Amino acid sequence: MPSKKSKKPSGGGIEREFILLESRIRDLVVLCQHLREENTSLQTRQGTLVSERAALIEKNESSRNRVEAMIAQLKSMETGA
Repeated sequence: MPSKKSKKPSGGGIEREFILLESRIRDLVVLCQHLREENTSLQTRQGTLVSERAALIEKNESSRNRVEAMIAQLKSMETGA
């Protein structure tokens, strides 16, 4: 049975691995910065949408009340006629 020897990288191999690792870390830092910016943008957008939704709900409720008042007025006009 052949013995398995662990291959130890030579001095140049370790340096190359560190360079690759450094490059990957830089890529991750850039990605992290991009994701933070995107997250901030999405949070701002969500805040805007929540405000718009609240305004639309209020407008809808106001419209509903006006329509109900008009219906009540029409019904009272029918009974009075």
